[in-house]
Amino acid sequence: MYNHDVGNPIDGKRDTTMGKCLVAYFSRRGSNYVNGKIVDLKEGNTEYMAKMIQGLTDADIFEIKPVKPYPDDYRQTAEVATLEKLNNIRPQLAAVLKSADAYDTLLLGYPNWCGTMPMAVFTFLDMHGWAGKIIMPFCTNEGSGMGHSEDDLKKMCPYATITPGLEVPGHLVHESKPRVIEWLTANGVQVKQ
Repeated sequence: MYNHDVGNPIDGKRDTTMGKCLVAYFSRRGSNYVNGKIVDLKEGNTEYMAKMIQGLTDADIFEIKPVKPYPDDYRQTAEVATLEKLNNIRPQLAAVLKSADAYDTLLLGYPNWCGTMPMAVFTFLDMHGWAGKIIMPFCTNEGSGMGHSEDDLKKMCPYATITPGLEVPGHLVHESKPRVIEWLTANGVQVKQ
């Protein structure tokens, strides 16, 4: 049984139905670091995974996108991301999710930037109450795993249940479907057959 009032499992058990799900993700196209090289991506790695998850689950989908785009150049984007993190800057978002109330589960996708989530994801999380919700993080990276993003999620959303995250190296996202399905089903999310 799952206690939605406080967001914590009761007796270590969780309801196997995850209710209505939302896939929310931040991703960056264009110049990116992939498998040791700077390459131009027509679709960001996290975007690819988010769309795959949405297709497997029929969840609603929402792109977390800042008003001011990041620079086209990868290194310049890395500099901006570092400054945002150091100064705890929450970039304004181009679109706002009207309400999180309709959702029981948030499948939250992001690349590992500076050891955690991009600051635009922090903005998104700040905008809604997540108490009683289940948050399932998934993260693309090139060797840095989830970083400390799961700990940051637990601090930001103390009354939500944070499931173990799924981290996938960006250069392997196109081969990740079996891992994604395993992660979803292990966390009680119904996958379309």
